[in-house]
Order: sequence, then structure tokens, then C-alpha cells
Amino acid sequence: MFKHTRKLQYNAKPDRPDPLMARRLQESLGGQWGEVTEMMSYLSQGWSSTGSEKYKDLLLDTGTEEIAHVEMISTMIARLLEGAPIYAEADAYQSDPALAAVMGGMDLEHAIVHGLTASLNNPNGAAWNAGYATSSGNLVADMRFNVVRESEARLQVSRLYYMTRDEGVRDMLKFLLARQTQHQLQFMKAQEELEDKYGVVVPGDMKDIEHTEFSHVLMNFSDGDGSRAFEGQVAKDGEKFTYQENPEAMGDVPTFKPADPHLHNDQG
Repeated sequence: MFKHTRKLQYNAKPDRPDPLMARRLQESLGGQWGEVTEMMSYLSQGWSSTGSEKYKDLLLDTGTEEIAHVEMISTMIARLLEGAPIYAEADAYQSDPALAAVMGGMDLEHAIVHGLTASLNNPNGAAWNAGYATSSGNLVADMRFNVVRESEARLQVSRLYYMTRDEGVRDMLKFLLARQTQHQLQFMKAQEELEDKYGVVVPGDMKDIEHTEFSHVLMNFSDGDGSRAFEGQVAKDGEKFTYQENPEAMGDVPTFKPADPHLHNDQG
């Protein structure tokens, strides 16, 4: 069950309208690493979790918080678009360079499609899609990817911070940065606990069927030899890395039977 509280989790009020910044914030809303992706990923992972209740609750707590972040950024975008010019004749651009700059960088979908409100798109109008979300059913894999997701999200928010001088926008971004710090740390902790229980390789119970002679071999497939520096070092699973200077082709040369002539495949 979800219950909505009309008060925002944190402030989302800019000092002044800025359609260009509104467009930039769309990445943190509907982009690959945005809040909608985090929301759907963590909720999906939590709903599919059948193990420890503490991990299920951690995911559902965080996913529900991300709904609040979606609301905050959507509100900020709408407020940044308040008063944005939607009537601009060609001669107005020449007489008002500031208007030309605003309209030149404004996302026209904000006005044409969404009536000066936020959208579930990235800044270039590409719609958010469920392929961005991750819910594998394996908690080790998901927690690892959650750390990556929060890292990418925090990286983008930090860049957005330096793209505006608006203290209202910056105040909201400071809050998001702090929460992304917390989320990274909590998922790292969960990942460590799960690795102690299930092992560091996902999935961790395949040694009886994999070709283990290749499991710790660094293969030299580039001109440099920097990866040789790991030779002899101990991997996280306790085994040592070896190094293969000249990897060999161990398979055969592929040959195929002729295709059905009705397919008109030219076999040369």
C-alpha cells in the first residue's frame, strides 16, 4: 500500500524560472540513471525478494523514497518553466538576445506536449523505458548494480549542480547528493553481507560445471600490458591471477551447411 503526503520530502523551489535548467534536470528524472529508474528498480527488486526481510525492507524503503524524489524533481522542473515564453515572433529573437538564448535551449516538448510541466523523458526527448531498470532476482547482482546506479546518478547530479547558479535548485541538488551518498553506502553494506554468505562471484555455486582452468587467467588482448600488473595478485575469492601473454584460439573454423535456396543466401 502506498499513501501520498502532499508535502514534498525536501524543498524544490528555484529562485527564478530557467527553461534551460528545466531541460537539463530531465536527465535526472527520465534518463537512464534518473530517479524513475531508481524508483522502478528498487521497488521491483523489493517486490521480488523472497529472502531476508531486512533486504526486502531496505529496497522498498529506498524505492518508495525515490517516488518522493521523482515528485521533487518534477515539481522543480514545472517551477523552472513558470513564465517561460511560449509566444515568440521571429523579430523578437533579434530584438531580445536573452529571449533567443532561452528559446534556443528550451525543450519545446515542455510547452507543446506537456504544457510547461515535467515529462518522463531525457533532455533530448527520448522516453524513459523499463529496459533501464534492473531486477534479476539475485540480491548480490542487484545490490552491486544499485551501487553503480547510485554512483552514476550522483555523478550526474554533481554535474548539474555546477550548471546553475540558482540557490534554490542547488539546495535541492545538495539534498539529493546526500541521499545518494546514503544509498551508495547502504547498498555497499548489503552487498558485503551477501557476498560473505553467497560468495563474491555471481552466481557462486557453478565451480563444478565451469572450466575453472580459465577462471583466473588475465588474457592479453590489447597492445598494452598493463593488466600484467595483476599477475600473482590474489582475487577476492582467494585465488591468484595468472597472465597469458599470447591467448590461443581454441575453437575450430566455423563451417555451415548451405541455406535453403529459397532464402537466396549468396555463399560466394
